[in-house]
Amino acid sequence: MPATRDRTSRDRAASRPSRPFTLWREVLTAYAAPALMAGTSGIVTGQQDLAVAACTSIAGTSAVVAFLVGTWLRNGGQPRRWTTTTPRVALTAALVITAAGAAALLGWFTAQWLPAHVPIPPTPWLERLRGDLPVSAALATTIVTLRWRNTITASPT
Repeated sequence: MPATRDRTSRDRAASRPSRPFTLWREVLTAYAAPALMAGTSGIVTGQQDLAVAACTSIAGTSAVVAFLVGTWLRNGGQPRRWTTTTPRVALTAALVITAAGAAALLGWFTAQWLPAHVPIPPTPWLERLRGDLPVSAALATTIVTLRWRNTITASPT
C-alpha cells in the first residue's frame, strides 16, 4: 500500500526549506513593526510624544540594531562556527544583553552626559531615550537572531 498523504502540519513545516535570511527585509520589518505598533498606541492613547518617538527613536533604533546584528551574524556569508553551534537561547541571550547594554549606555550618554557637557538643553525626549533605546535594541536583536538562526543549519562537530 502506498504511503498516505496525510501528514501533520508539523511534518510539512519541517520538510519545507526555510526562507533565506535577507538583511534588507529584516531591517525594513524592524523599522515598520515598532513604528506602526507604538505609533498607533501613541495616537489611540493621545500620547503625542510616543507617536513621534515611534517613528524616530524606537523604530530607528530597531532598524539600526537589526542591520548591525544581522550584518554581524552573516559575517560576509560565512557565519562564525560558535554562532551556529551555540544553543539558540544562549546565543540570543548573549546578543540581547550586549546590544541592550550598549543601547542603554548610549541612552544614558545622550540623556545625561551630553546636556551636562554640551550646550543642549535637557528635554523630555532626551529622557525617553534612556528607555526607548535598550528596549528597541533588545526586541530587534531577539527577532533578528532567532530569524537568522532559523535559516542556518548547525554544522556537524
